[in-house]
Amino acid sequence: MKAFIKGISYYLPEQVVTNHELLKDFPEWTEEKIASKLGVVQRHIADKEELSSDLAIKAAHKLFEEYSIEPAEIDFVLFCTQSPDYFLPTSACIIQDKLGIPTSVGALDFNLGCSGFVYGLSLAKGLVMAGIAKNVLLLTAETYSKYIHPKDKSNRAIFGDAATATLITDNGFAEILNFALGTDGRGANKLMVKTGGLRFPQPANDLSFDENGNPTSSDHLYMDGSEIFYFTLEMVPVLVEQTLRKNNLSAEEINLYVFHQANKYLLNFLRKKIRIPEDKFYYCIENVGNTVSSTIPIALKEALNEKLLKGNILLAGFGVGYSWGGTIIKM
Repeated sequence: MKAFIKGISYYLPEQVVTNHELLKDFPEWTEEKIASKLGVVQRHIADKEELSSDLAIKAAHKLFEEYSIEPAEIDFVLFCTQSPDYFLPTSACIIQDKLGIPTSVGALDFNLGCSGFVYGLSLAKGLVMAGIAKNVLLLTAETYSKYIHPKDKSNRAIFGDAATATLITDNGFAEILNFALGTDGRGANKLMVKTGGLRFPQPANDLSFDENGNPTSSDHLYMDGSEIFYFTLEMVPVLVEQTLRKNNLSAEEINLYVFHQANKYLLNFLRKKIRIPEDKFYYCIENVGNTVSSTIPIALKEALNEKLLKGNILLAGFGVGYSWGGTIIKM
């Protein structure tokens, strides 16, 4: 038995924050500087009352409509998020009910960031190939904007909110091949929201500002940009090599590389380091920003619309955790 991607859809919140609007809070920047360094021109931000499950439900509705899927066909729901509605119950249970999916399904959340879509594909493939499920609905959704301090210009410029819905089943347009996965928890504190969980349940109220006016707070999203950069440069080339080896492929046999869309500066650096031709490397960050676990499926959907998906496509996700994962999908 094989597992395939049969459909991909995504949803973006209606609120859009352009680089021009960011300048109202950070006049020391220019629109051109943000766009040239990060590759982002605008990002979508969830409303105050709009949570990750709400975004995921809207993405699922789009998938059902675009691919003529009935909720009754779904027999497993996987939801990747780091911004769940509650500690418990799992948001996937809420999503099952609101989508009208039968109660005979399995449903669970898994907490991963930028590697989440690749990990989700591995879980979905396992369910299909083991005969546990036939039609797996893989959802990704994040509202990182709710974690970011209003004066954190770097993270506000990078991150956007979004959700995606992918159907994995025993037939479709892209076969899911073998995986290379990895984890290094020593990097956990390099990208973190420290308080709010059970280890540190109360706000720390420890906000401080560095000499450049950038905030640091245990109560908001913290990212050590330089350490994340070095981790990525060290690990992603190895991940690409391992993914190729796991699938008995050479770099020349890859038609397109779709990486997690962290920011354009990092992506360009990686592309050159790994020596990937520019015409084989896909960018999809300009109008959405870094949407965490949703970047790869959004990019795949756009590449599919542009008729760029053919042959072997290498997917690579990497980031918070540290966590990384790669696979090949074959058209």
